[in-house]
Amino acid sequence: MESSAAAAPDGSFVLSFLFLASGTLVAALLVAAHRLGLFYQLRHKVDKASIRHGGENVAAVLRAHGVRFLFTLVGGHISPLLVACEKLGIRVVDTRHEVTAVFAADAVARLTGTVGVAAVTAGPGLTNTVTAVKNAQMAQSPVLLLGGAASTLLKNRGALQDIDQLSLFRPLCKFCASVRRVRDIVPTLRTAMAAAQSGTPGPVFVELPIDVLYPYFMVQKEMLPAKPSKGFLAWGVTWYLENHLANLFAGAWEPQPEGPLPLDIPQAPPQQVQRCVEILSRAKRPLILLGSQALLPPTPADKLWAAVETLGVPCFLGGMARGLLGRNNPLHIRQNRSAALKKADVVILAGIVCDFRLSYGRALSRSSKVIIVNRNRKEMLLNSDLFWKPQEVVQGDVASFMLKLSEGLRGHTWAPDWVEELQEADQQKEQTFREKAARPTARHLNPVQVLQLVEETLPENAVLVLDGGDFVGTAAHLVRPRGPLRWLDPGPFGTLGVGGGFALGAKLCCPDAEVWCLFGDGAFGYSLIEFDTFVRHKTPVIALVGNDAGWTQISREQVPHLGSNVACGLAYTDYHEAAKGLGARGLLLCRENEDQVVQVLREAQQHCKDGHPVVVNILTGKTDFRDGSIAV
Repeated sequence: MESSAAAAPDGSFVLSFLFLASGTLVAALLVAAHRLGLFYQLRHKVDKASIRHGGENVAAVLRAHGVRFLFTLVGGHISPLLVACEKLGIRVVDTRHEVTAVFAADAVARLTGTVGVAAVTAGPGLTNTVTAVKNAQMAQSPVLLLGGAASTLLKNRGALQDIDQLSLFRPLCKFCASVRRVRDIVPTLRTAMAAAQSGTPGPVFVELPIDVLYPYFMVQKEMLPAKPSKGFLAWGVTWYLENHLANLFAGAWEPQPEGPLPLDIPQAPPQQVQRCVEILSRAKRPLILLGSQALLPPTPADKLWAAVETLGVPCFLGGMARGLLGRNNPLHIRQNRSAALKKADVVILAGIVCDFRLSYGRALSRSSKVIIVNRNRKEMLLNSDLFWKPQEVVQGDVASFMLKLSEGLRGHTWAPDWVEELQEADQQKEQTFREKAARPTARHLNPVQVLQLVEETLPENAVLVLDGGDFVGTAAHLVRPRGPLRWLDPGPFGTLGVGGGFALGAKLCCPDAEVWCLFGDGAFGYSLIEFDTFVRHKTPVIALVGNDAGWTQISREQVPHLGSNVACGLAYTDYHEAAKGLGARGLLLCRENEDQVVQVLREAQQHCKDGHPVVVNILTGKTDFRDGSIAV
């Protein structure tokens, strides 16, 4: 009796253990079946006869989002999506370097308010874009980068150009994803496009392995063995490969929504707007600094322009906001910003942050009441624990805030003496510029004088692209954009090499405008080869190269402080002749034809109207115009 009673608990334990083990096994099998896609394949079939491919899904999403241009440098990993985009009427523009493709997409994003798109091949194709992607991140440009990749089965197995691309781009992008099945292309791209434009805009990256882009029959040929397998192990491997292939293409061509998802754009709380209205209404010397964020959608530039004019507060404009008020608006103050900030009693930083451009906040007066509005809370509080303190911190869309502020202060006016004081200081500074322009240089042309003549020559529809150091820094004081969204510079990253890509994107977006690209001779080295791109794609632009045979912005400090010009010297290279070799037109400006500057610029314009990109090589001398400017 005792022995049988004792055995009962043992039997119960065995049964419980077997039940638990079998349940665990069943659960594990169910999880494995789910991960292998077996359940999905029961409900969604594979069309093995279809010749469609994943590139068509990519193109369909881009078209549904209004994408007009796809910038690329071709590679076998991405060929299907390029061909599909061409078939759907998306213009595929190939460049001579991948970084140019992303810079061009960045320009499209800034000028159109939509997502700019670039596609590059795997490995080195993607690593070549890193600088441009980081530039887009810091400039807050919504750019979609599509990257090829090794097939899903061969990741981390030594495939050609296979690296961990997601780890490389996660620090640079708002959203990163790798598509593992053809059916996931559409929802992944829709999510990426929405992420690029929501909140603080920025770049996003979607990795597209080669086997999700090519058609079934081609992937099948590469993935499955040509001869039937023998042996249990070989059979198991073949089954796994067949199942992987089926899961790749199951449900691939079933209809899915392709259009844009709703965007999340932060708006300033009404209570904060009202507090800002009250602060500004009591100001005697108000000042507004407008940055690139002010030009983001959904508010059109003309509405923002009207709101700023209605406010009647003097403004400094930076980044993409340059040109917002046209060429000669009395509210637009261009010079002596530091002095104006010290005198202002209320300062609105609208899309402007306190980084090196505002001396980390030290440019602001401690007695000023500072209102800062920005989509990005972290950025707008930059250095507020050290050198400045905001009165109101408003997280929201800049342009919408300005419209509400203008409405709240409708009918309010400020005494004209403040604006007149700033305008007088402006005029005095510009008189010194004219005096500097009149001084001859030791050799070649005075860049200040040349740029003043450029300013007089520019048409009203000109789009300006800036890429350089000393020559471009000088131009920023002298050359005035004619209207909103007509000025493209790198942004806070200070990247050299943006010119070719920015000019390409600008000319495609604004085909009837004259695109003038102002280069330093150092920076021009990055973009020279893209004149082949301009010629092939019939995108005529005008490049002015300020050629002083050196990295002058660096040598300006390096020589007096460290006593050497090492690595700062270049040559007076015949860039105009190099342009001719690429099929463009080339013109030279130097001491011998210094009285013909305007005529040569007019000749460049005529070449452009005739459909030819043109390089004007301007040999310049040294001036003291930018003495004291920072290079670090």
